[in-house]
Amino acid sequence: MRVRLAALASLATLAVAACDLVSPPDAPSGRATGTAAPNATAPVANSEISTGPAAPAASAADGAKGGGDDWRKVVSAADASNLARLDQAWRMARDEAEERGYASQVEALGPLVDPNAGQAGRLQPPPGAYRCRTIKLGSKGDVGLGYVDYPWFRCTVELMPGGDLVLTKVSGSQRTRGLLYPDSDRRLVFVGAQAWGLDEQGYPAYGQQPIRDQVGVLERIGNSRWRLAVPWPRVESKLEILELRR
Repeated sequence: MRVRLAALASLATLAVAACDLVSPPDAPSGRATGTAAPNATAPVANSEISTGPAAPAASAADGAKGGGDDWRKVVSAADASNLARLDQAWRMARDEAEERGYASQVEALGPLVDPNAGQAGRLQPPPGAYRCRTIKLGSKGDVGLGYVDYPWFRCTVELMPGGDLVLTKVSGSQRTRGLLYPDSDRRLVFVGAQAWGLDEQGYPAYGQQPIRDQVGVLERIGNSRWRLAVPWPRVESKLEILELRR
């Protein structure tokens, strides 16, 4: 089976909270860097609206991709290669952000942007509602600012009847949904796809629209704090980070 939590029978009865989450006191009121330049390959503007409507509720199958317990049997060769170059993405993305004048912003993120911050144990985020935000480091070619951060939005983790964990970013104009696969004692692998635009219904499944695909590493970086790092995303950056907090 893919990721299973202890005491499956009790956890399966948990209901995912559907209400909006309030930003923490120290959460940014908007982007620290202003509006990023639009990416020519992306059909929607790179914008997030923390007070806008949430995405429509998705079915359990939306964004999911089957194929067994091994994520290597699911992802494309290109995405497997991208994941193998995660260390390079961290290095190049941070260097570019700092060189473009965002060193203080990057430094202020602390363990969130420390490639070695992943902790062993309690890797699976418990089912429920989370507040989450996205950080983008580096740029895609000559397009982008080198650093963009977003305000807090809403994410959920769902425990499916078969024992799978599904991570979903449910609000904002760039949302993602996918399965969490076991990988090592310090990380899980996320395999999913993005929905773009506030009017789009549901989520594509991984592989349906390759430009939407996202494959990354989920790590626990603190008490009730996780990050999803997506190396070499299809648009806008060299490294995309989704932070989750309870």
